[in-house]
Amino acid sequence: MKIGVTSQNFRTITGHAGKTRRFLIYSPGENNEPVEIDRLDLPKEMAMHSFRGTQHPLDELDILITGGCGAGFINRMAMKGVQVIATSETDPQKAVAMLVRGEALPAAEPHHH
Repeated sequence: MKIGVTSQNFRTITGHAGKTRRFLIYSPGENNEPVEIDRLDLPKEMAMHSFRGTQHPLDELDILITGGCGAGFINRMAMKGVQVIATSETDPQKAVAMLVRGEALPAAEPHHH
């Protein structure tokens, strides 16, 4: 399982998933502890908000955790088979650990344009 986390600063979970270009990528490791396996630092044209190609690095994810996004982003990712979870949790490691343990993440603040 590959779990992505939106993180513009590579330290905390950030919002605006459609415009995010930096992602931490995790996989469940030994005893289901999250292991960071990759970092994506994409060029501006690869942000999902403006990307119009067919293959995107986020397509390989099973789940994407973000601080916030709109319904359009959620639907677009669902069409690629990626489940999006918006949360108010800011610690990527903690959020992934909760998810892997089957715990619900705290809900995100409502998304506004």
